[in-house]
Amino acid sequence: MKAFYHQDQSQHFPKFYMKNGKPIAAREVPERGDIFRNVLSELGIEIEETQDHGFSFISKVHSPDYLTFLQTIYPKWKKLPDASEEIIPKSHPVRYSASYPSDVVGQVGWHLMDTSCPVGPGTWSGVYASAQTAISAADSIAKGTTKTAYAVCRPPGHHAYPDGGAGFCFLNNSAIAAERLLETYPRVAILDVDLHHGNGTQAVFWNRRDVLTVSIHADPANCYPHYWGYAHERGEGSGYGFNLNYPVPEGTTDKDYLPVLEQALEQIQSYAPDAIILALGLDASEKDPFAVLGITTEGFAEIGKRVDDLGLPTLIVQEGGYISPVLGDNLGAVLKAFSER
Repeated sequence: MKAFYHQDQSQHFPKFYMKNGKPIAAREVPERGDIFRNVLSELGIEIEETQDHGFSFISKVHSPDYLTFLQTIYPKWKKLPDASEEIIPKSHPVRYSASYPSDVVGQVGWHLMDTSCPVGPGTWSGVYASAQTAISAADSIAKGTTKTAYAVCRPPGHHAYPDGGAGFCFLNNSAIAAERLLETYPRVAILDVDLHHGNGTQAVFWNRRDVLTVSIHADPANCYPHYWGYAHERGEGSGYGFNLNYPVPEGTTDKDYLPVLEQALEQIQSYAPDAIILALGLDASEKDPFAVLGITTEGFAEIGKRVDDLGLPTLIVQEGGYISPVLGDNLGAVLKAFSER
């Protein structure tokens, strides 16, 4: 196994986000990356150097407007009277009847789709490095230098839409990595096991069949992202049937989760992908601060084993999973399933 990380990711260092109308301390912080890298050190997995692949794969997923926004918005924001240190939107458009704004505040509302994506002075550097980490890991698989690679991506990416950030995510690392894999492998599957539905990834591939998107997540009727992730959402046009959602009830433990995982893997095998991306959210943990699902460390080990049993070139992209006493243990449990490859 190869692993990839870039130190610039730590430049994205949010201080707070809004929850239930109140600012609370940020959970998606650089310490997460430190924990993940410590696990790699304990397992004897060296961290490879992330290469800069430019915009060629990022721009296949994200719009020019949005990429320009991410690169330029912070200095513009700071010129506003009484501007906050971190950017939080104050309004959001009704997209089907809206026009793209030219003013700073309007663009913030357009591109930041909720209040959990504060933008600071180092956000662009951090999210760009995170995306390049995912591309570098995918590139190592596509070139045949490894069959399994782990991308230590923070901030995560699966809530990011083609033209907007949401849920701690700015660039959709898994989708961007899939674009790199598609240059070598005609068919790619993404299995997302994060606590939250991968709504951004779903949106990117909604009308496509070259990437099968499968997400197992807490029921959005009671959990973020609220509006997407229901079982009836199956894609549109040529992509119909190539998006699969498996919402599970709050409190689901290993016993009930693993049979759902087996259903998802059966669908993936029927698709017969040439490579797979495991969008690895560890926030389904029984001890995660979000405290919604009840997956144990042994359960994460089983997730890793069953994905490994597919025998496919596998890219593991880090998504959620927040600081708890077992965060590192859970990552280690997954990676050990692939450690002999």
